[in-house]
Amino acid sequence: MYTKEEYAKDCQIHNDMRRLVDSDVNRLNYHLMAPAGWLNDPNGLVEKNGINHVYFQYTPFDAGWGIKSWGHYTTKDWLTYKEEEPFVFADNRLDRDGAYSGSAIVKDGIIHYFYTGNVKLLDGDYDYILTGREQNTIHLTSSDGFHFSGKELVLANSDYPDDMTTHVRDPKILKDGEKYIMVLGARSIEDKGCALVYHSTDLSHWHYVTRIQTSEKFGFMWECPDLFKLGNQLILSVSPQGLEKEEARYQNVFQSGYFLVDENHGDYTVRKFEEFDYGFDFYAVQTFEDESGRRILMAWMGLPMESEYQEDPTVKYNWRHALTMPRKLVFQNDAVYQRPLKEFEKLRKNEFQSQISEFTQWQTENCCFEINVTFSNPAESFSLRLRDDVILTFDGSLLSLKMGESGFGRTQRNIALDKVSRLQFFSDTSSIEIFINGGRYTMTSRVFSDTLKQIITFDSKSDGQLTIYDLKKFNIE
Repeated sequence: MYTKEEYAKDCQIHNDMRRLVDSDVNRLNYHLMAPAGWLNDPNGLVEKNGINHVYFQYTPFDAGWGIKSWGHYTTKDWLTYKEEEPFVFADNRLDRDGAYSGSAIVKDGIIHYFYTGNVKLLDGDYDYILTGREQNTIHLTSSDGFHFSGKELVLANSDYPDDMTTHVRDPKILKDGEKYIMVLGARSIEDKGCALVYHSTDLSHWHYVTRIQTSEKFGFMWECPDLFKLGNQLILSVSPQGLEKEEARYQNVFQSGYFLVDENHGDYTVRKFEEFDYGFDFYAVQTFEDESGRRILMAWMGLPMESEYQEDPTVKYNWRHALTMPRKLVFQNDAVYQRPLKEFEKLRKNEFQSQISEFTQWQTENCCFEINVTFSNPAESFSLRLRDDVILTFDGSLLSLKMGESGFGRTQRNIALDKVSRLQFFSDTSSIEIFINGGRYTMTSRVFSDTLKQIITFDSKSDGQLTIYDLKKFNIE
């Protein structure tokens, strides 16, 4: 267990830890990171009375895996943030080994949170897949997003179907008329991933209805399910584990993507899986609808169990991982498009414009910039060098992000494309996010260059317009 009292004691003991964290040049300028320690999945994303609450999986004083709490930032404009005290601690018998991932929904002015309380039994010889683990679905409420009621157990292992393993977690709620739908990520005893579906009318009493799955096995576990609508289209976002790697698909150890879902009287049929991101560091997607009606996505800019990567150099400074930029989702052309929030345009300064044919090079002092490229006609081929050893190339059929030593084990990721018409790049001190063809595809990665003073070059047979901005740092209070 890890309690609020223990956290307060550690804050007093480890003030020097944060000073070391703040000295790292790889600290990001416009991405949310743990104040210190380890960060992973975004949790409980919600807006209440104009305040966006961003919670996240958090091990405060250890840059490695440990007992998880929920860290907490708030923002009104996505440019100025306030670091809040951690929101949920693993402090009782229902979640003693970690307050795992979950979500939030507002009902009648009250925020309802649901998360997985992890309990790992130690009184027997367990494999921790079929036996030895409790995955408790816990409910709590808050009027303000800062203080909450007692923890209520709403689902336990005995409430999950008999053919499930002990891996059932990550509740997400959708309001559908007069009822609420909960989806939980699950792994069956046949090692088939699926999403379990529960219904409720009061958010406290839940009953199992069905499951969403593919006809053929598609991974052994679906983590972080998220059922939501974009316009009239129902979408299921999941992070499947156990897909076989291909040249231009499923290139990471685990993936994040979505199915288009057809629902007919409670029966769900899923269509072809599409990956959200084709880069090196992207997992555990969560979306929410803000008070203006936008569907916003955030993800963990990292991966679990990625053995191909080296240890990030941030670990020696006592921190690891970040969240992606928040992205607005749009459904068009039978696909989900991701676009940076318009608020981020306020970070722009020092605009530079050029025709692609006249562009030679551009130098950045701190690697914090945005590049927009619009080709006059779809590009035949190009090579864009973003850093000394980070290059994006296109040969007419394959878009490739290639990284050298600054990738720390990240080498190459690909997207099969027949054309590239637009590119938008966001580079931060130690990250890159690339939006291709208006956000139809994205590529996200951490990168750790020896120096942040870099020169950008662009070799292209196709002409068009290129615009570059330096980007300012957002504020964290």
